[in-house]
Amino acid sequence: MIYPYVIIATKGRAKETYVLLDYLARQTLTPTMTLVVGAEDQDIAGLNDHPMALSGSYEVFVSTKIGLTCQRNAGIEALKTQGAFNGEPNSYFCTFFDDDFRPAPDWLEKAATRFAKGDIVGLTGRVLADGVMSGGYSEEEAAAFLSEQKPPLKHWANQNHESETDCAYGCNMAFLGTAISALRFDENLPLYSWQEDRDFTGQCLRLGRVIRYPDCIGVHMGATGGRTSGLRFGYSQIANLHYLIRKGTVPFRAGFMQAVRNFIANILKTLIPIRRDVDYTGRLRGNLMALFDLSRGRCDPRRITQKEF
Repeated sequence: MIYPYVIIATKGRAKETYVLLDYLARQTLTPTMTLVVGAEDQDIAGLNDHPMALSGSYEVFVSTKIGLTCQRNAGIEALKTQGAFNGEPNSYFCTFFDDDFRPAPDWLEKAATRFAKGDIVGLTGRVLADGVMSGGYSEEEAAAFLSEQKPPLKHWANQNHESETDCAYGCNMAFLGTAISALRFDENLPLYSWQEDRDFTGQCLRLGRVIRYPDCIGVHMGATGGRTSGLRFGYSQIANLHYLIRKGTVPFRAGFMQAVRNFIANILKTLIPIRRDVDYTGRLRGNLMALFDLSRGRCDPRRITQKEF
């Protein structure tokens, strides 16, 4: 038997998190423990009123430090304190869901079945539709994708066959106790912590294989609330990749090409504003600030926490 734990780091989306808890309550494999970690009190408002609170396997708290990586690490440490890691490392796994992710009812069961084969340390599921690409989906649309009333959409995270990957998708990813007990998310990637999933996957690859697993199905709604500013995000698009290339968890060519693609996309979408809900002008300014800092040897992901941002 492999025990599933779930950690949800949330910021500004208490309503969306409540609905995710509804989905977790309907899982065919019940989470051994579900932890919701907010950045401030309003992030978890009303979540202690969810029926899961009566289960004894549910906890909601506020992290002492703000940011996705900090909140996820706080969740991991809470599990450790509760003795979750006392057993064999291959007897449990920890799943990280974004608060706006909607998993199929058998997501955890399918993950447990795959981990039981013993040949991987991590997996990421098949995303039928990703609202980040389109401006977001409603709860009704997410449910329609999951029930097959709407057909799945073509995009990079919707793959219908198993394959190895160097980047689990942070909205839905799970890691065996072998990795969770030994590794932590990099808190030098602050706030939205862009590319934290890629970095953590890179660390895990030193321990074993990470795969895209099409049997774990879900929808990423792409809710806009709680996200960081365009300026900060644009800076992170350059600074975080530069940092992770130097760290060694992202290959130079892959990181460089992604940074170039981001920069070009921000230029084009600033000149031709297709989506008004995304601050591409701010992202471009952030890119330029990071490139200027890079030329001076001052490029650091943590700069987005400073006053000029």
